Amino acid sequence: MAVALLLALVVLVLVSWLLSATKGEGVRSLLSSEGIRFFFGGFTDMLLKPLMVWLLLLSMAWGCLRQSGLLQSLPFISQKKHNDSSQQNYKSYLGNRKGIFLLLVMLVVYVGVVLLLTISPQAVLLSATGQLWPSPFSHALVPMITFGVLMLSVTYGLLTRRFLSIADVCQSLIQGIISAAPLLLLYVLAMQLFGALRFVFG
Repeated sequence: MAVALLLALVVLVLVSWLLSATKGEGVRSLLSSEGIRFFFGGFTDMLLKPLMVWLLLLSMAWGCLRQSGLLQSLPFISQKKHNDSSQQNYKSYLGNRKGIFLLLVMLVVYVGVVLLLTISPQAVLLSATGQLWPSPFSHALVPMITFGVLMLSVTYGLLTRRFLSIADVCQSLIQGIISAAPLLLLYVLAMQLFGALRFVFG
């Protein structure tokens, strides 16, 4: 897919040059002085979108969620057989259940706090006109989801000894970014292609 996006960008450069050379109306060439200035001068601006921040935040949350073991412990995901007669496994199972219960309590409290900041008429996360969308709440929705996932994952990881130190937590965040590296590459190429299309035909 990355190669396809790169080839599409190269084709667009050539097509924009050919169409502008034949006096195509409303078409600007990426090989013109204006096009070159746009491509190099606007490279960073084309990438500075909320989607980039969301992708980084969600990838870190995903890495922490996986490394903490919480994802594998959810009842509808876990494939463990709890009918094992081993006392050690039974204690581990009870410990997981207590951990899940604690996380449910934390989740309810967290959701309750968010609701208090949004549902009242003068809530601080509403817009100046009292709307939920767009508002500070809608702009912070992905960061709030990320913070909630991180809070639950880190707590569970510490309870189950998956995380023994802050270094383990940081390593899980890094692993999440590494797993999302292909998506970051696709994002860069896709945004450059989109920006180039807007310039040529916009």
